[in-house]
Amino acid sequence: RQGYEDFHWQYPAGSYGDDYAYQRHQWQPVTWQGDGDLRQGEPYGKSTNYRDQHYYRGYHPNLATTPLGQDRTHTYDSSKERYVSAAHPEWAGGKPLSNDSGEDSGQPQEPSLLLQYRESGLSSSSHELSQYIHDSADHYDPMLSGTWSLAQVGGPLVSTPAPVVPLKFSLPHMAMCFGAGGQLVLVCPHSPAEGQLAHVELHSLEVILHKTKELEELQAFPGPLAREDLHKVDVITFCQQKIATSCDLSTQRGRDSSLLWKLLVLLCRQNGSMVGSDAAELLMQDGRCQEKYKRQNPAANLIGLTDDELMSRQPGTLDLITGEVPPVVETQAQIVEKFTKLLYYGRKKDALVWAMRNHLWGHALFLSSKMDPRTYSWVLTGFTSTLATNDPLQTLFQLMSGRIPQAALCCGDATWGDWRPHLAVLLSNKVGDRELNHRAIVTMGDTLAGKGAVEAAHFCYLMADIPFGYFGVKGGRMALLGSNHRQAFAQFARTEVIQRTEIFEYCQQLQQPKSFLLPFQVIYKLLYASRLADYGLPAQALQYCEQIATVLLDQEPASHPVLAQQLMKLAERLKLSDPLLLEMPEQDQTLEPDWLVQLRACCQKWEVR
Repeated sequence: RQGYEDFHWQYPAGSYGDDYAYQRHQWQPVTWQGDGDLRQGEPYGKSTNYRDQHYYRGYHPNLATTPLGQDRTHTYDSSKERYVSAAHPEWAGGKPLSNDSGEDSGQPQEPSLLLQYRESGLSSSSHELSQYIHDSADHYDPMLSGTWSLAQVGGPLVSTPAPVVPLKFSLPHMAMCFGAGGQLVLVCPHSPAEGQLAHVELHSLEVILHKTKELEELQAFPGPLAREDLHKVDVITFCQQKIATSCDLSTQRGRDSSLLWKLLVLLCRQNGSMVGSDAAELLMQDGRCQEKYKRQNPAANLIGLTDDELMSRQPGTLDLITGEVPPVVETQAQIVEKFTKLLYYGRKKDALVWAMRNHLWGHALFLSSKMDPRTYSWVLTGFTSTLATNDPLQTLFQLMSGRIPQAALCCGDATWGDWRPHLAVLLSNKVGDRELNHRAIVTMGDTLAGKGAVEAAHFCYLMADIPFGYFGVKGGRMALLGSNHRQAFAQFARTEVIQRTEIFEYCQQLQQPKSFLLPFQVIYKLLYASRLADYGLPAQALQYCEQIATVLLDQEPASHPVLAQQLMKLAERLKLSDPLLLEMPEQDQTLEPDWLVQLRACCQKWEVR
């Protein structure tokens, strides 16, 4: 680096033409030669030597703290003899050892496997590789790592140098892993080489996670719901408990979530069948949606009068047509009597205006229907103008007029009011155009979904029979019941919404036993089975695997190869958790269930194909 001087660069580099393998064989990384350069005696062109010297300098404090130029002879005087004897055994024992080195055979010695990996750059730590690769050139004997002399061993001895990197684990430690059977396996830090007994502990995850929210949520669900011993009363009880415990009725979202659970209860009780009036009754159960909608006076321009004319015709002024002064407060009979008198004189237009101004809409509509269509449309518009904008009657009249109601485009706002009365009107009053009714309900669901009311939107989609889609697909409207499929997957695939979707699938199977939600089988049931295994419920997870396999075998497993393979892997790990194995003879406990054998055969056929 600029501004710093490296003394090693002052040495001339070795010849490029030297034999690389032979020089590497000749080099001894532990030979210390007093206060000379660490790499004296070998060409400087070896970057590996320079790296190993820095390894040595980093892990030997005496070497690291001794300045360059200082005499290291007194520092490593006692160690010099040990290292020299290790590097040049012919000096220590009086005669060289016989070997098959490059000097004897005339060919360069093949470098060790560890050295090849280390020089290739595959690992930054030679010690990490030494934990897995051992050969004759890199063998390490822990008895030779301490201080020793020739007198201790009684003769010449050859040893490899001590490792230049510290041990990965300096102290005994505990190893841990998770078992497929819902167990936590702990290997205690005992050393059998020192006479200690090996100790392995098995702990149940169900016991460890006892009273946690996630485990209680999994245990409370009566799944899988396709088993024969399940009664629908258990499902209804679970839904009612969810309404009581997890739905905050003081918030709009809590009321919408409660509405979805109530819909599932209704479907379960009626074996999956439902008509529009049933859903409308469910929508109107909550007293919060019983709002009062203010009536308005018809606009003056709609009844063909200016503001001055409207003021001149207020009670208490002279009526120029009849010549009478009407009373300040008119009764219903008096209003009808004047409507009749206007017709005596043939003043139909004035009679319509009088009826509209005094809210005799039945008289006005009947009279205008017997006149021309333009007059009828004018009276009808005047009648609808008296209704509040968010009145459900407006929604019904607009739908009956062949238009998408304004409520389907504006619901969900705080100023608009509750969306449920408008949907109840749409569900209970089917118009002649079924496609228009369907589009109005779907539009209302899209509007609610765009404003974050996911549960309310999914209720609309269920009423319109919108199919379930997949996560991440932009064109899909729902993937799991009550969850937004456009958010992160961890937030989307919550346990509660998976359980709610499975209940809806169960309600459909009560009406059609062979029906199922294929997107739900592909991802979420397998994910739910994995969660059961993670929380120490392997037997229940295996039952889910069997159900998914049954659906796939009835279809074509090759259409979902990834699902089939992942399901087979999970089932093979969980197959020994089957409670039926406890009742089998010991010689039959190695048998696999038929569905797993068939699933494996289908996967193998698909791979061959």
